Amino acid sequence: MEQLQPTNLADLKQKIANGKYMLFFSADWCPDCTVIKPALPEIVANHPEYTFLAVDRDDNIDLAAELNIFGIPSFVAFENGEEIGRYVDKERKTQAQVENFIDSLN
Repeated sequence: MEQLQPTNLADLKQKIANGKYMLFFSADWCPDCTVIKPALPEIVANHPEYTFLAVDRDDNIDLAAELNIFGIPSFVAFENGEEIGRYVDKERKTQAQVENFIDSLN
């Protein structure tokens, strides 16, 4: 999974203009993020149609605010630069919940 460098919404939109992307917002201090991180390699492997981008919420605080990411861990899906779905709240997420969210987008 690629780590997204600090960016803004305009530059992000350029990066994700073509194809399907899944943004994973998290932070090092977030205990619920730590719980889902070990499952991410399998989630990524199970969904090769998406390019996964890890977004450090603290390094991208303005981007998170622009995208209304107020709870982490959160997942936001894009296709050709347009948001197609989000799993955004402050609750702990299981691998099954994340995979069900991704599957619901197809």
